[in-house]
Amino acid sequence: MTEFWTFAGQYWWLVFPLFGMTMGAVNARVKHREVTARRRHREQLELLKAQGAVPAPAAVAPLVDEVGGVQGRVVAAQDEVTHRWLEYELDATKLLTYPAMSDGRQPLTAAFLRAKRAADKLRPDEGETLSPERLKEYRDAVTDYEVAFDVAERDARRVKDAAFTADERKRLDTAKQLLIVATDQAATPNERQLAYRRVREELDGLILLSDEAVDVLEKKVALELPRERTAPPSETAPGSTA
Repeated sequence: MTEFWTFAGQYWWLVFPLFGMTMGAVNARVKHREVTARRRHREQLELLKAQGAVPAPAAVAPLVDEVGGVQGRVVAAQDEVTHRWLEYELDATKLLTYPAMSDGRQPLTAAFLRAKRAADKLRPDEGETLSPERLKEYRDAVTDYEVAFDVAERDARRVKDAAFTADERKRLDTAKQLLIVATDQAATPNERQLAYRRVREELDGLILLSDEAVDVLEKKVALELPRERTAPPSETAPGSTA
């Protein structure tokens, strides 16, 4: 043991290159995962093009007088994908079932979020008409956005909570059960509030709910219980005779 510490004292400087090599290996692995995700995205896009699901650029170049109609359809297509994404962002139950859809650390989810930012950046302002060149660029970005979302969604539905440990999956399952109680109008307000607090405790450090999702969930929890209908009072007092 003394010899080890003597060696360590003499060659302490080896820690720095070893640390650099370790971090290089970690960064290389992360880079490899990202490159793999991008390649899968490109392959999926090429497959859809080969199947005819995505028109070839030469075949879809719009005429100037058609720009307005094409632009409207592209904007609607982008809104449709965003709506599908918000179903995960705003629905806590769906998010707990497919947590990868909001986990930017997942390569395919990260690729989808990058595609979303690119499409958002190219989206025309209200009342703006894009030139044919800019419209083509915007449409290509929306196509990438659609494909990236589909790929990320399929992968999230495939893996579900596989990225979590056994203990973390138990916490997720507990949170799902508590969420049912928290949004059940048949439960008392106290029961709903207690279940909601426990949901937040189970998810702490596990899944980050967006502010919008929290707002939607709290509104569901705060819903008043439906009031029981009571029979209308009798016009004749009890015990009286007509």
